[in-house]
Amino acid sequence: MGSVVSYFNGSVFDPQATHAMGEAFDLACSNIGTGGQPEIVKEIMAARIIQAATNGERDPHRLAAKAMDSVGLHLS
Repeated sequence: MGSVVSYFNGSVFDPQATHAMGEAFDLACSNIGTGGQPEIVKEIMAARIIQAATNGERDPHRLAAKAMDSVGLHLS
């Protein structure tokens, strides 16, 4: 699971949601690559994943797409 968990800030999610969020974060991070992205990009994506999960989204691909959209990128 990705390090999105470190951004939870006290939020509580069930195991299914946590797993989906971790998958989404990993997917989004793998799509932005490892070169040159500032840490704030990951923080923004994590926040968007958490927000979407709070609103009930559980599909990792939709969560990742929302995360990437939040930083002006698109899921490939």
